[in-house]
Amino acid sequence: MTTPERDAAARRGGSAAPRLDVAVVAEQLRRRLPGGIGTYTMGLLSGLSAIAPRPDVTIVASTNPPDGDDPLLRFGFPVEIVGGPLLAAAGRLQRLRSVPDQVVTRLWDRGRLQVSGHDLIHATSLAAPPTGSTPLTVMIHDLGWRQVPEAYPRRGVAWHEAALRRVARSAAAVAVPSRAVADDLMRASVELDTSHIEVIPEGCDHLPPPDNDSAGRLLRRLGVTGDYLLTVSTLEPRKNLRRLLEAYRQLRKQLAEPWPLLVVGPAGWGPELVPGDGVVMVGRVEDAVLSALYAGARVVVYVPLTEGFGLPAVEALAAGAPLLVSSAVPSIVEHDSPAVVVDARSTGELTRALGELASDDARRAELARAGPASVRERTWQAAARRHLHWWAEVAG
Repeated sequence: MTTPERDAAARRGGSAAPRLDVAVVAEQLRRRLPGGIGTYTMGLLSGLSAIAPRPDVTIVASTNPPDGDDPLLRFGFPVEIVGGPLLAAAGRLQRLRSVPDQVVTRLWDRGRLQVSGHDLIHATSLAAPPTGSTPLTVMIHDLGWRQVPEAYPRRGVAWHEAALRRVARSAAAVAVPSRAVADDLMRASVELDTSHIEVIPEGCDHLPPPDNDSAGRLLRRLGVTGDYLLTVSTLEPRKNLRRLLEAYRQLRKQLAEPWPLLVVGPAGWGPELVPGDGVVMVGRVEDAVLSALYAGARVVVYVPLTEGFGLPAVEALAAGAPLLVSSAVPSIVEHDSPAVVVDARSTGELTRALGELASDDARRAELARAGPASVRERTWQAAARRHLHWWAEVAG
């Protein structure tokens, strides 16, 4: 089936696809920081659960649920524990509440703990289990460790490189969230044919309605009483936050008002950021609060050095926020979405563009009006239907 035919079939609602028993590996949701891969996993499962008739999906994960409610139970699909009672018993012998997810991933790396008994296994990241003769598909989110290796821990670069080569050997096909990642894969010198790479953009309708009351209380507690600029990401080098903070430092004295820059997101790794005047390190917030912060921002800035898709950017568009992004964000540049685009490595260009957009009421209003309409069809249910048709082709 050609890409246009596949897209047309997906829009018709998926009736052409045969029913498959698909296992979705959701191990990322067992991590302390699920990150963008976790958002993709949650979005995909949410989209699949909203399709009628409901597809035959099993969620595969380790025995280590995070504290509090288990997020895997909210979708209504059965959950299959990796390793079963034998691994759980081994954990009890070691006096562990459960076996850590890192142990499961290391065993997968060594070809242990095979997942089978389904028509197809879909891994939501490069942490993919051995599947024997069962077809394996894998979502490869980016190849950032190759493009900016200095922005990754050395051990992380080594693991990602080895995992990519394992997936290239074992997967029947892989998905990517953008054409940019597909092109990177074709240049990566691994055993992947073009026909085995499927581009499936992600959805952006995963955030709940804004909780303005909680967001207001948070802002007052932080001492933010008026307009603000906003950036959202995990705090790690490839997100380019040090350059953004330097641009803001240079710009702040030139602004019509000293609008603070809110930095929202969990700590990742790398050198500690030095905030400087006007920079407010917010940390991680609840999703409903994040929705409200997006909607209330004077400008949302997202300027990573490399990105496979760029969820914060489309989240901002969905919330009607004026957006400034780097040219490394495929979710914007590949879809001609309404935003101001800059070179991520040019502090001067970033400073100038941020100052102009923050001070231009008409331009911000234009971007705010265009944002929600530009992403209206980028839903997780649409992405899930694309996955179902792709899985049917691979299994068939």
